[in-house]
Amino acid sequence: MLREINPALFERLSKIDRSESFFEFLEKPLRKSLRVNTLKADLDFVLRRLSDVVEDRIPWCEEGVYVKVDDLAKIPEHQLGVVFSQSAVSMIPPLLMEIEPGMAVLDLCASPGAKATQIAQYMENQGCLIANDVKPERVNMLISNIQKCGVLIARVTMMDGRRFAKFENRFDAVLIDAPCSNLGMIRKSYRHARNWKLSTSLSLSKLQKELIMAGYRCLKPGGVLVYSTCTFEPLENEEVVDYLLRNTEATAEGIRLPINAIGGFKEFEGKEYLEDVGKCLRIHPQMNDTEGFFVAKLRK
Repeated sequence: MLREINPALFERLSKIDRSESFFEFLEKPLRKSLRVNTLKADLDFVLRRLSDVVEDRIPWCEEGVYVKVDDLAKIPEHQLGVVFSQSAVSMIPPLLMEIEPGMAVLDLCASPGAKATQIAQYMENQGCLIANDVKPERVNMLISNIQKCGVLIARVTMMDGRRFAKFENRFDAVLIDAPCSNLGMIRKSYRHARNWKLSTSLSLSKLQKELIMAGYRCLKPGGVLVYSTCTFEPLENEEVVDYLLRNTEATAEGIRLPINAIGGFKEFEGKEYLEDVGKCLRIHPQMNDTEGFFVAKLRK
């Protein structure tokens, strides 16, 4: 099906993952997943309340569950912010940030708020969380979800994330869940496949490099920067991490989670990346029956 929708994309993805199961899983519906918001309720209590709809636990996130329900709006806990609809793999970045209560944390591209509310949950509503996005409609959605989830420590800002470069050495941890081509989300909507062009990824790669440099600059020495995308495209993943490593003193760290994944590419289409880029994680749909995802843990 993907070959018919966008032949150029099919050819591109064939260079990234040649396995038949990769394309098979891209055409399968995505399992629904939720994260229990412990700012509002005890985890075990919520799991007992939702026992009829919980299908399985998510191995890499204690608060995450797969659910067997067509309409999440029918779950009262969802309307109350006790649980949050969130892709299973998108729960990974906050787990890597070494979050502690009382920290100063920046979520540079925060809307719609899934990761921001998860970060606040791990901060136990203590400290300061700057949740930023660039467009009014996205900020409105972010504010709504922060309020619904009972987050008290967030300060929402609306500005180009690249401007945070002027706040040097301010944050204990920074998350850059960068705007991307969303190819990992094809299982949710084929519009991401229909709209894809290589020129778009090239343009996004430039923006992503500027965002990661800004995020690194405002990170305190010794702090953790997590970079993530929901795309398979090396131009938006390995290329960006490699750029940061070559132009700063950042170091990449290995990621240990109970998840099936492969390391970041060390070479693609003749372009060689630094050895440490291999410490990043690539998660393709067939590996865990999830969306596609890329994540890097970096230290200043």
